Amino acid sequence: MVFGDWRQKSKGLTVSPSLLWEYDMERFDWQRMRVVVMQRVIERGSDEDMYAALRLYGGFRKVREIVKEIPVLAPIDMNFVCLVFGLKKEELKCYTRRLSREKLLNS
Repeated sequence: MVFGDWRQKSKGLTVSPSLLWEYDMERFDWQRMRVVVMQRVIERGSDEDMYAALRLYGGFRKVREIVKEIPVLAPIDMNFVCLVFGLKKEELKCYTRRLSREKLLNS
C-alpha cells in the first residue's frame, strides 16, 4: 500500500505552509479547511506533505473520506487518488461535478 508506512514516516512532519501561501497561517483552521489542504497536498505537495496530512487528519481512512469531497482535481490527480486510496472515479465529487458540467454543456 502506498503511504502505508505513514505512522512511522510522518513523525515530526507538518504540511508545508507554502502550499497555503495565501492564508494567514497564524489563524488558519486546519479542520475547517481540510478539503483545501488535501487538494493542495495532492496537487502540489511532496511525499512529506502527504505523510504530514495523514497524521494531521487521523489516518488513511479519514483522509480517504476528505479526498472524496475535493471539488476540483485534474485528471492526473484523480487517477493518483483513485490508485492511492482505492477509490473509483465515481466516488469523487470532482469527477461527478465534471460529468454534470459536460452533460449540461452538451445539452
